[in-house]
Amino acid sequence: MSPRAIDRTTTNGAWPAEAEQHEVDRLRHLFEVSRRDLFKLLGAGIVVGVCARNPLAQESGGRMRSEELPHDVASWLHIGADGKITVFTGKVEMGQNIRTSLAQQVAEELRAPLSSIAMIMGDTDLVPFDMGTFGSRSTPQMGSQLRNVSVIACEMLIDMAAKRWHADRSGLVAHDGAITNSRTREKLTYGQLTEGQKLVKLVEDPPLTPATQWTVAGKPVAKVDGKAFVTGAHQYTSDITRPGMLYGAVLRPDVFNAKLASLDSKQAEQVAGIKVVHDGDFIGVAASDQQTAADALDLITARWDAPQQISESALFDALRQPAEAGSRGGGFGGGNHETGSMEAGMAAAAKTLSQTYTVAYIQHAPLEPRAAVAEWEGNKLTVWTGTQRPFAVRDELAAAFHLANDQVRVMVPDTGSAYGGKHTGECAVEAARLAKGAGKPVKLVWTRQEEFTWAYFRPAGVIDVKSGVAADGTITAWEFHNYNSGPAAIGTLYNVANQKIQFHPAKNPPLRQGSYRGLAATANFFARESHMDELAHLAGMDPLAFRLKNLADARLKAVFEVAAEHFGWGKQPPAAARANKDVLHGSGMAGGFEKGAYMAACAEVAVDRRTGRVTIVRVTQSFDCGAVINPNGLRNQISGAVVQGIGGAMFEAVHFDNGRILNPRFSMYRVPRFSDTPQIHVELIDRKDQPSMGAGETPLLGLAPAVANAIFNATGIRLRSLPLLAKPLTFSS
Repeated sequence: MSPRAIDRTTTNGAWPAEAEQHEVDRLRHLFEVSRRDLFKLLGAGIVVGVCARNPLAQESGGRMRSEELPHDVASWLHIGADGKITVFTGKVEMGQNIRTSLAQQVAEELRAPLSSIAMIMGDTDLVPFDMGTFGSRSTPQMGSQLRNVSVIACEMLIDMAAKRWHADRSGLVAHDGAITNSRTREKLTYGQLTEGQKLVKLVEDPPLTPATQWTVAGKPVAKVDGKAFVTGAHQYTSDITRPGMLYGAVLRPDVFNAKLASLDSKQAEQVAGIKVVHDGDFIGVAASDQQTAADALDLITARWDAPQQISESALFDALRQPAEAGSRGGGFGGGNHETGSMEAGMAAAAKTLSQTYTVAYIQHAPLEPRAAVAEWEGNKLTVWTGTQRPFAVRDELAAAFHLANDQVRVMVPDTGSAYGGKHTGECAVEAARLAKGAGKPVKLVWTRQEEFTWAYFRPAGVIDVKSGVAADGTITAWEFHNYNSGPAAIGTLYNVANQKIQFHPAKNPPLRQGSYRGLAATANFFARESHMDELAHLAGMDPLAFRLKNLADARLKAVFEVAAEHFGWGKQPPAAARANKDVLHGSGMAGGFEKGAYMAACAEVAVDRRTGRVTIVRVTQSFDCGAVINPNGLRNQISGAVVQGIGGAMFEAVHFDNGRILNPRFSMYRVPRFSDTPQIHVELIDRKDQPSMGAGETPLLGLAPAVANAIFNATGIRLRSLPLLAKPLTFSS
C-alpha cells in the first residue's frame, strides 16, 4: 500500500469491506455476548463511531421504520491490541461479495493489510442499526460511511504516534498497518499504538482518497472466505445446530387467504417425541429430526375455508383496477411525472404508436430457501436466519412475542442469495413459535414447495405506452402508464419535450408481491426499450442511431456506444451461421439508467424456424457505476445478472388458479440452465472521477428487451409479454 501522509485530497464517496477471521466467526455465534461485553473479547483498542444522516427509505414495498441512533454510533471500527481490525455493519452478505469490496475500502483508507480486516455483519446485538441490504445502497451508503470511519481512525493513529514520539505529525506516515517516522525510521504497529486504549470519536465527512490514487480498492481481489464456500466449511443457517435442538415443520393450507375451520391433532400428539404447536391459524410440529417432523404433519387433519380468488387468466384485467385514491399500492410510492403537452406532442408527430406490454409474476428461486434456528433463554430470543433486513426481522419477532427489541437478537450468516426475496421474517417467527412451544431450540427450513408458494413474488404488471415521432426521428411525445409493478426506473432519459408518466397501484393484486432484484425497473426497462425499438423501426432508423439521436446524457450515450462497438453492432453474423436458412439470426439492444448506474446490452439470438426454439447466442454488456472498487467482483455481478435475467426474459412465470400455485417446484418452474447460457462479454467503464455506486440490480435490466428486440430483428415477430417464450414461436409456411 502507498503511505498515508497527513494531507488529504477530497474526492467523492466510495466504500469499505471485511475479511473474516476465525476469531470473528467464533464471536458471531456467541449469542450471549452483549454489545457492552464485546470489547472484553476484542481487547483494548480504538473504537471509532460515525454519525448517520438521512436513513434510507425501504424499497421492498413493505413498511420500514428508521431507528434513532445514539449520536456517536452509526458504524464501528475496532483496532485491537493484536493489530486485528474489526468492522461492524448491519449490511449482510447474500452472495454479492460485498464483504470483499467493503474490506478493500477499509484497507485503502486505513492503510492496513487486507488480511488484517474482519467484519461482523448483520448481528443486531453487535452492529449499529441498519435499514437493510437492498436497493444497491451498500456501496454508496455503507461504503462511504466505513471509508469515513477508516480515515478518522488513521488520523487518530498518527496523532497517537506523534504524542508517543513527541514528534511533528507531518513527518509520520501510515502504511501497512503501522505508523513510521520518516525522519527517525521508528515504527509502531497499530496494535502497539492502541494497546490499553479505548477511544471514541465522532466522524463527519473527512477528505477521502481519490480513486486515481487507490492501491487496494480498484484492484481485482479474490473473494474473502471463498475457500470456506468452495470446501463446504461455511455454515449456512441450515447447518447451524444448538444443544437439544429439534426440527420443525409447519402445516399449511393448499390455498391462499385460508382460515382454519377445524383441527384434529390428537393422533400426532400421542406420538412420543412430537410436540404440536397450535396458535390461531398457525399449526406446527417439532421433532427429533426433519423427516419425523414432516411425517407428523400427515397425522394432523385440518379443514380450511378460503374465498374465491382471481386466477391467472384474469390477471392483467385485475391489475388495471385502480387502488383507492391516495393509495400507493403496497408502498412502492412515487412515479408520476408530466411535462409539456401530450396533445401538442402527438400533433407534432409524423407517426404515432400505441402498444401494451405485460410482465408475469415470477419467483426469486434462491438456491438457499428460507431457514431459521430459534432459541429461547427465559425471555431472551436468539434467531439465526438468512435475511436482508436483520433489524426489521428483529422488530417482527419482538412484535410477535410482545418483547422489547433488546430481548431479541438476530444473526445473519452469509446467505445463499435472496434477490430481494428475503426482506421479511416469517420463517424466523415460525421457528420462534415452535421453539417457545417445544421449550427447546428449533430449526425450521422451508421446503422448495413452501419457498415457491408462501414467499412473495416479483409483481406482475401491465404497461401502456403511447408515443409520437417526427419525420427526422425526434421523439415528440411519450406517455407511459405502469399498472401494479411499480415506479422504479419509470422515467426516461431520452429527450422528449412532452411527457406523461404515471404509476397506478392495483386495487387487489391476486398474489403476495414484494421486492425483486431491480424492483419494477425490469418491467419498465422492458416496456421502454421495446417501445424505443418499435419507434426506431417505425421511423426507418437503426436502433442505435435512433437512441443516440434522442439522447443528451453523455454517460448513457457512452454505454450504448461501448456496447455496440464491442458487440460489433451492424455487422452480419459469420457466414457459417448464415448458411443454415432454417436458423434465423438477429441482434437487439437496450439500455438505461437506474440506481446511479448506466448500462447497455446487445444480444444476438438464433431462432430455429422448424421448432420455434430461440437460443441466445451472445450478450455484450457495458456498465458504468462510477469508480470500480473490485473489477472481478463487478464482472461477476454483471455476468450473474445476465444469466438470471434469461429466466424472467424467456420462460419464468408463476402459474396460479383460484389461490393455488400450479408450478411450485423446480421440476415445474423453468430457471436458466447451463445450456441456456450465452457467450457473455462485460465491458466496464471505470469512471474514477465519479462516486462508486451499486451494481446489484441494474445489470439485470437490459437483457429482456435486448433479446425481445433481437427476436424481432431475426423474425419480424414482436413479442410484448414477459416471459417471451410463454408460447412457442410459430412461422407461417
